[in-house]
Amino acid sequence: MPITPEPAGAHVSLWGEGPIWHQDRLLYVDIEAHKILAFDPVSSAEKIWNAGQRVGTVVPRVKGGLVWAGDTGFHFLDEATGFSTPIADPEPDLPDNRFNDGKCDPAGRLWAGSICLKRRPDAALYCLHTDLRVEKKFSPVTNSNGIIWSHDGGTMYYIDTPSKKLRAFDFDTASSAISGERVIWDTSDDPSSPDGMTIDSEGRLWVAFCHGAKVVCFDPASRAVLEQIDFPCVETTACAFGGPDLADLYVTTGIKPGLEEPLGGRLFVCRPGARGVPSTAFAG
Repeated sequence: MPITPEPAGAHVSLWGEGPIWHQDRLLYVDIEAHKILAFDPVSSAEKIWNAGQRVGTVVPRVKGGLVWAGDTGFHFLDEATGFSTPIADPEPDLPDNRFNDGKCDPAGRLWAGSICLKRRPDAALYCLHTDLRVEKKFSPVTNSNGIIWSHDGGTMYYIDTPSKKLRAFDFDTASSAISGERVIWDTSDDPSSPDGMTIDSEGRLWVAFCHGAKVVCFDPASRAVLEQIDFPCVETTACAFGGPDLADLYVTTGIKPGLEEPLGGRLFVCRPGARGVPSTAFAG
């Protein structure tokens, strides 16, 4: 039987992104509305903070609160007050860039990359270390997007969306060094583009395709596409497993300008028969 995604919550995002499940709630962002959201699927409550700028990613922090990245680099967010504190901005001289998607590695460092809004290869992937030092890790990039790590921490998977390639790197958890860059999936024949992604308990990657109205399950071991979930809106942007058993797949979407879609911008949830793995919070 086909999997039927259902809308979750009430918020309609201009451009939803970056979902992550942590402590019984889903965190995600609405980039163009400058919002950070926390969704409780039990009560359907949505808590919303205004970041005051475009925000591309958000992650929980071990010490409490959240860490996010946006137009002006990395920031801490105090959930009680809604007040954000700047950490660092590695690209103050690039006004056409903003931060986009990101996640924490197994050691609790936050990896997030930028996007050049003029579609030039002027962006990069950065690592915010737990001592709050920022290090450029990979460039040149045009639109840094999905990033996730294998269960053993030995492989980092990464997407620069306009390249239409899913890359893998050897990853050293102790040092954060990446090496051995290789393309494991070239989606150039697809008119849509790979965006955000997550990993399940069997090591399979679930990739949302912007302009594609779909999430695709890809197996890095066999390099085969195993499954596709179709959605009733074209801009499927990112995905994350959540729920008490990590078997609910949450998918963020955006609104396609000029296209009438009743469900565009909604958060969706479905149960594809796979389970995710616990997320990692920022350890700094």
